[in-house]
Amino acid sequence: MLKQISIFVENKSGRLCAVMETLAEAKIDVRAMTIADTAEFGIVRLIVNDAEKAANALKENSFTVKVTEVIAFTIPDHFGALYDVIKLLGENGINIEYSYSLMGKNQKEADIVIKVADAKRAGEILAGAGVKLIEIEDVV
Repeated sequence: MLKQISIFVENKSGRLCAVMETLAEAKIDVRAMTIADTAEFGIVRLIVNDAEKAANALKENSFTVKVTEVIAFTIPDHFGALYDVIKLLGENGINIEYSYSLMGKNQKEADIVIKVADAKRAGEILAGAGVKLIEIEDVV
């Protein structure tokens, strides 16, 4: 499992830059990012090389931050590979709350991050089916 940091920011010019500046100054390497927004606020979700250090640096700079466990896995780059994983989780009663891609190291594979209610159980199901799970060492 990976630790994801979620940062709640105002949806206005310069706020994302301030987040990235804080992380750069703390020497944090961003490996994946997704942004969900509303008219007034956004949630920036990141996979970084050191989630606790990143969260502390952001909190010290008055950002609201949450650390969450997520699952990341690798699938081969062919038709139906993502469907197979999603179907497996669905057959086991696991709902995917959201998903985004991760910067992979192999161009013949796709690396995916998912948020589910029970990350441990989802990881066990995927590993049991032979799906390659990704740990932080695999992305830094």
